[in-house]
Amino acid sequence: MRIARTAFLLGALLPFTPALSGQEAEQLGLIQEHLHSELSSIAERYEGVAGIHVLDLSSGDRFAVRDDFIFPQASAIKIPILLELFRRAESDPGLLSKRIEMTEEVRTGGSGVLGVLTDGGSALSLEDYAIYMILHSDNTATNILIDELGMGPINALSASLGAPNTLLQRKMIQPEESARGNENLSTPRDAAEIMKRIANCELPMSEIACARVIEILSIPKGGPIRRPVPNAIPIAFKPGGITGVATVWAIVDVPDRPYVITVMSNYGGDGGAVIEAAQKAAYSYFSRLSGITEYGTRVPLNVKKRIRESGSGQ
Repeated sequence: MRIARTAFLLGALLPFTPALSGQEAEQLGLIQEHLHSELSSIAERYEGVAGIHVLDLSSGDRFAVRDDFIFPQASAIKIPILLELFRRAESDPGLLSKRIEMTEEVRTGGSGVLGVLTDGGSALSLEDYAIYMILHSDNTATNILIDELGMGPINALSASLGAPNTLLQRKMIQPEESARGNENLSTPRDAAEIMKRIANCELPMSEIACARVIEILSIPKGGPIRRPVPNAIPIAFKPGGITGVATVWAIVDVPDRPYVITVMSNYGGDGGAVIEAAQKAAYSYFSRLSGITEYGTRVPLNVKKRIRESGSGQ
């Protein structure tokens, strides 16, 4: 068993905020330490095992608790499937519109609606199956896409995005395969890297395709990652849950201070409560930095943008 690792990483990416003087940096460090302490406490209080990774997309600051632990992913693993579909469509323009008939042979149990539709002759496009997969966590749609794309290419894409521990190893609703150890896996760090790539459109696809991926992930959904954040704030995310496991990969578009948050838990307990508590702490931090100056005051976002674009600090 590995020893639990708690890390607080700052400046891992190129910063986009102005350099701070010693006092301003120390003041910002105090609230950063508070967030890290909160996240650590949330993970420590959980009766199972929890890992968290939060990434400030503006500054590159990272807040990590057990972010290298490998966790089962449940439906959060569907994000790499979505990415591979749109990556593949770059060289196969007809792929997204390709229609697959939903026969009895492809119906899958578990979450979703396709498995209970009465029209056995229905044929949806692969893009529509992807929407069902993300919005309704539909397992029939997911397995259709896995059959079409293949697990190998999906895993190769994750590895190429800096997430080598993110592995799709079985189709949905296969407890026998799970019992054999063929689980779908990732780490909070891996998932955060993938979500960062999505947020910045650093993907092997066009910006139009990337924007469509974000649009699909941002279709409104509920759940513990959504509850602490006002509905006006867009969140691109996919949660996952199976017995004893709760996960979420998310991009939270706080104006002037967007961030990535990934939370994973296993060994039972209320993993949803861990997700909600971590999100509440992260949103409190980033919402207080929205529109902030280097001296800790807030100004209207349009004013800050105008001053930044003019290159003037006056």
